[in-house]
Amino acid sequence: MIDIHHHLLFGLDDGSTDLDTSAAMAEMAANDGITHIVCTPHANDRYHFDPAVNRERLAALEERVNGKISLGLGCDFHLSYDNIEDSLKNPTKYTINQKTYLLVEFADLMIPATINESFYEMGVRGLRPIITHPERNFTIQRHPERMVAWLREGCLVQITASSLTGRFGRTAQSFAFDFLDKNWVHFIATDAHNLTSRPPIMSEAYKILEDKYGRETAQRLCVENPRAAFEGAPLPPQPDLLGLDGELEGKQKKGFFSRLFAGS
Repeated sequence: MIDIHHHLLFGLDDGSTDLDTSAAMAEMAANDGITHIVCTPHANDRYHFDPAVNRERLAALEERVNGKISLGLGCDFHLSYDNIEDSLKNPTKYTINQKTYLLVEFADLMIPATINESFYEMGVRGLRPIITHPERNFTIQRHPERMVAWLREGCLVQITASSLTGRFGRTAQSFAFDFLDKNWVHFIATDAHNLTSRPPIMSEAYKILEDKYGRETAQRLCVENPRAAFEGAPLPPQPDLLGLDGELEGKQKKGFFSRLFAGS
């Protein structure tokens, strides 16, 4: 399994507090069957995102894990005005392994009406947004129909592994399965922050996916699509999106990002 959302770098945000904790989290992930981790520190108004510092912490951690697990570097990118403007000027600053895919996070209580235009501009700059844990977002829980426009244009979706197990409550779990039923999900990731309450465990979610949707779906969401994001490659063929409108039932509509990233 490949984990593209993980707060593994120490002392940067509300994730790992020190190098020993980071090493222990990487060990736990490896024992769970995770082979690759993208380290994704927050970039928001609370935590400053410094690529040079991130690379230093990554190098220190790589020395400790000694090849037991492959590590990459990305960002948990808050969709603030300043961040968006900076990402348009520096397209690979925040992306997964400085390639194509960008994890984007909405604020819980407000999503700007102009976000569609922002996503369009990101696509023009060669970025492909991955909307993180929408099943846990209070605004999307109240208005899940807002997902439709983003999906139509080819934005991707990442669900938290622990949402499937119920760790984030019944509402998040219900939305996670609803999105899965409609093929609106492209990635499962841990969003791990520590060893206890937010651990780096994907195997439980993989088993749930395999039992409910089949091994092919579990592999696609936990291995194949995450590998493409890790490598900056086009996604393999995806199932048709369902429930967006009558036209899309059983037929994939090509939005801006789908056309831009041909082959995905």
